[in-house]
Amino acid sequence: MTVDIRTLLIALMINLVTIALALPAVMGRVNVPARHAQWAAALQAGGWVLILLSGLVERGSAVDWMLSSASMACMAVSLALLGAAFDLWCGRRTHDRWLVALAVLMPLGYALGFSNYAFRVGWANGLLALQMILVAVAVGRLPALPVGRWRWLVVASMLAQAVVTLWRGVLGAFFTDAYPRFLTPHPVNHASAVVALATSMLTLVGILLAHRDEAARELERLASLDGLTGVFNRRAWLDLARARFAASLRYGHTMAVLMIDIDHFKQINDAHGHDAGDRALELVAREMQAAARAGDIVGRYGGEEFCVLMAQADDEAARRFDQRLRRRLCEAALGELGFEIGYSAGVSHCRDAGDSLDAMLKRADAALYRAKDAGRARTLDTSFGVLQAA
Repeated sequence: MTVDIRTLLIALMINLVTIALALPAVMGRVNVPARHAQWAAALQAGGWVLILLSGLVERGSAVDWMLSSASMACMAVSLALLGAAFDLWCGRRTHDRWLVALAVLMPLGYALGFSNYAFRVGWANGLLALQMILVAVAVGRLPALPVGRWRWLVVASMLAQAVVTLWRGVLGAFFTDAYPRFLTPHPVNHASAVVALATSMLTLVGILLAHRDEAARELERLASLDGLTGVFNRRAWLDLARARFAASLRYGHTMAVLMIDIDHFKQINDAHGHDAGDRALELVAREMQAAARAGDIVGRYGGEEFCVLMAQADDEAARRFDQRLRRRLCEAALGELGFEIGYSAGVSHCRDAGDSLDAMLKRADAALYRAKDAGRARTLDTSFGVLQAA
C-alpha cells in the first residue's frame, strides 16, 4: 500500500499544530524554559504549515520564495529555542551559540540561494541536521542537576530526525534528478514524514517530563525553605547541618554553631505591629546570609530564633561573623524598619570526634539563654565567655 506523501505531511502538520495549541494548556504557569519549548512547538508547526502552503503556489515565484524562506526560519529558530529549553531544564545557564548562529545563517543562506534548487535543499537540510545533532549532544551531556531519563527520548528523537534530514539534503544537493521536490513520492520523503510524526510525540513527552521534573524540584526547594524569610526551615537546616557535620568530622575540620534570638521581639510586634515583626525577621535573615561565608548554612530554627553552622570555623571566624552581622543590622535596621534591632546569641564549637550536632546545639542554646539573662544584646561563647556585646 502506497501512502500519499501529501497526506502524511498534512497529518504531521495537524499533529504539530495540536501539540503547539495543547502545550500552553497542559503546562499551566510556566517559566523561561517552558516558554521556550512552547514557542519552539509553535514555530515548528508554523514552519510545516508554510512548507505545505508553498507547495500550492507557482514554483520559483516570489510567493514561493517568501513562504519557503519563512518556513526555514521557523524551523531553525524552533530548534534553537528547543535546545535552550533543554539546556535550562538540565541546569545549564549557558547555551550553544552555534545553535543560535545556525538559526540565523540557515534561513539567510536559503533565501539568498533560493534560485539554485540543489544549493538551497542541501544547505537547509544539512544545517537543520547539524542543529538537531547539536541539540542531541547538548541534551546527552552530563546535566548540572539530577534529571530523569527523558533526556534519552529527546536524544533519540533528534538523532533520528537528523539522519533523515541529512539524507534528504544529500539527495537534493547531489542527486537532484532523483529528488526533484519536497512532495515527490520518494522513500526519503516517506521516511522523513513518518520519523517526524513519531519523534514529534517523543519530543513532546520529553518536554512534559522535563517540565514535571523542574516542578518537582521547585516544590522540594520550597518545602525546604521558610516561607517568610527564604532561609532554610528547621527540618531542612537540620538535614543539611547533619550532613555537613559528618563530612567535617570525617576530614577533621573545626566547626561552630551560632544560635541567634532577636531581642525584645514581642515588644516589636506590640509596638509596631506584626507586619513590622515580619519585616524584622526578613531583615535578620537577609543580613545573616550576607554576613555568612560561602558554605555556611543559615536557617530559621523557630519563631525569632535563627541558626548558622560554620564549617572550618575557628573561634575567630565565629567572632568575625558576629561582628559583621551586628554592623550590618545597625546600618540597615533604622532605615528599613524605622527602629533599631538587636539580638542575643550563643556559640558552640565541636570539641572532639565524639561530639555531635545535637550536643553542639544544646550548648549553643544554653549559651544563648545565659546571654539573654546577662542583659541581652551580646554573644556568649561556651568556651570563652562574651564574644561581642552591643
